[in-house]
Amino acid sequence: MHTKLNKNILVLTGVIFSLFLGLAFLINQKVCCRMVYEIHNVKDLIDLFPSNIQEIDRKVEMVLDDVREQVKKILNIKNEDRTFENTVKAYDKIGGLIGPVMSSFQAIESLSPNAQMREKAHEAMLKLSDFITDNVGLNVDLYKAFKSYVEGNYKNENLSEERKYYIKESMADFKRSGLDLPKEKLDKVRSLVKELTALSLEFETNIAKDNCKIFVSKNELEGMDKAFIDNLQKDKDGKYILGCDYPTYFAIMENCTVSATRQKLHNAFNNRAYPQNIEVLSKVIAKRDELAKLLNFNSFADLELSNQMAKNPEKVRTFLNNIIDKASKKANKEIQTFTKDLPESVKLTKDGKIYPWDSKFLKTYYKKKYLNLDENKVSEYFPLENTIAQLLNVYEKFLGLKFKEMPVSGFWDKEVKLIEAYDLSGNLLGYLLLDLYPRDNKFSHAANMGIVAAIKNDNAENNISASVVMANFPKPTKTSPSLLKFKDVVTFFHEFGHAIHNLLGRTEFYGTSGTSVKKDFVEMPSQMLEYWLTNKEILKMVSKHYQTGEPLPDDLINTIAKLDKFDSGDSTIRQAYYAFLSLDYYLAGANKDTQAISQELFKKLIKHMVWIPEEHFQASFGHLMGYGAGYYGYLWSKVFARDLFEQIEKYGLLDPEIGQKYIKDVIGQGGSKDPNELLKSFLGREPNEKAFLRDMGFN
Repeated sequence: MHTKLNKNILVLTGVIFSLFLGLAFLINQKVCCRMVYEIHNVKDLIDLFPSNIQEIDRKVEMVLDDVREQVKKILNIKNEDRTFENTVKAYDKIGGLIGPVMSSFQAIESLSPNAQMREKAHEAMLKLSDFITDNVGLNVDLYKAFKSYVEGNYKNENLSEERKYYIKESMADFKRSGLDLPKEKLDKVRSLVKELTALSLEFETNIAKDNCKIFVSKNELEGMDKAFIDNLQKDKDGKYILGCDYPTYFAIMENCTVSATRQKLHNAFNNRAYPQNIEVLSKVIAKRDELAKLLNFNSFADLELSNQMAKNPEKVRTFLNNIIDKASKKANKEIQTFTKDLPESVKLTKDGKIYPWDSKFLKTYYKKKYLNLDENKVSEYFPLENTIAQLLNVYEKFLGLKFKEMPVSGFWDKEVKLIEAYDLSGNLLGYLLLDLYPRDNKFSHAANMGIVAAIKNDNAENNISASVVMANFPKPTKTSPSLLKFKDVVTFFHEFGHAIHNLLGRTEFYGTSGTSVKKDFVEMPSQMLEYWLTNKEILKMVSKHYQTGEPLPDDLINTIAKLDKFDSGDSTIRQAYYAFLSLDYYLAGANKDTQAISQELFKKLIKHMVWIPEEHFQASFGHLMGYGAGYYGYLWSKVFARDLFEQIEKYGLLDPEIGQKYIKDVIGQGGSKDPNELLKSFLGREPNEKAFLRDMGFN
């Protein structure tokens, strides 16, 4: 995520425009650092994260003073004396004053077990956001200074293509932010920006705070293995507690043979942050629509997509419908196959539809019986420590890197791990923090959060960057280490791919480094790296049975290979449903019945499954804030991901030469070029969907 979120991108170009689109606090966000905030060692990294409330206050005031000083310095320059360095570069460096502090606060709010620290970090982010709105993002004088240079001395300077692209994108974002509007309208924009920032944070916080649980007897846990049950906590009445964390939820949905237990947990999971977030979402939709109208766009979707690869909602709708048309035939065959032989605890409706709490269980049952695949057995080959070490080994070989895990303490939780990343010359490139186990009030998805940006310094030396990879993997038990399901392995590979993008996307500007790319392109690098886990050589390399030490046997690898297309039709349709949901919520109109829209799309697209009106998935669909109307980007970027993967596969998935070309042409460019140019440069041609359709089995 962004998550891949996580994500997932604070671009200083139009910094507050990104804020009111809901991107500023998206996991995978782009954040920056200035000279004072550069990290030179682990102690500097630890000190970056506040450890008490007073430190949060101190850091806020320091940022306010620094930004005021930098803005004043830019504005005091006479127009005739403006240069790229003293105006454009100086403007970009404001991100270096804001980024590490803002991102450290987000990390604390998302990950700290201390409620007071989470609340204080939340307040601090709101205070900083409001300040940035007034003093940077919607500061007309700052825009005029930038514009004065562009219309004046810019013509006399011989700038690089990277600098020209930055200026072009910046001017477009300034205008889209409303800085050409009359004062009265701009004041209204400013007010809406602040309200939307607060609402977006409230939406995410409500999800994190929702520690939904159900309580069951041992008889209601039939089908679950002893290790899982022994690891559960009990209430005072002796009932087992099932939380809505991902490891627990998916384990029950896939393996519990008691339909009532699956139903209760499924209903709880799909009502997280309900009802409070329904009201918050309605306010966000209305205010984003009002904002779009003020900025002369037909809808928020039009506004948000206008600077993405897709450009407009119509193109997204055409793209999604095309994918649905191609996926539907395979999806229908899949459902027919899965429902021919029903396990005892699964009952269809009279018209042959599946209840949603039975879907994962039904697929797991089929995989066990007909593919001879027990995912719990597969997980025995992926103990967390060895899996991470070997996945890092893959990245080392392909990208020419070296990783070292270092002992560390002093972060927000004792289970945080630290990995140092070096180039082959021994230069330290960055720090990667891993926070991998679930706990109450922790961010509930898997994601990567950029902390310190990868910047090419003026002296051509690399600064040290930093990222946090977060997940919610199964904890070790009394009898075994943490064992990752295969989908967990893929998840880690994906999120670490975002961290690699942050590490290697070294550009001249804070606003274009790392994952600061077009939002419908940001998932491409991480999704592409998932495909490494479809390769037999790689699977042998990263697997090791926690007891015998043996790698995955060939028969399991062959079965896993079948899973690549196992339910690709159904899963693609579901992704299209989420994409349409995020798009349709933000089409023209301030007043939306989010439940009615969700129901209409569900019944139109997911025809084989029962709609449950008591569930409110949208209340916990965090991407509605960060990705807004842009959730389609997961499918959009996956098309490119497969195209690039097949090109790399021709050379070898551990070939450092093609790895260096990939860095040079794609991820090493960050957001300093149009993604279409990056793709064409690497492929030597225009990208196409042939590889994607072939891989998904849609041909």
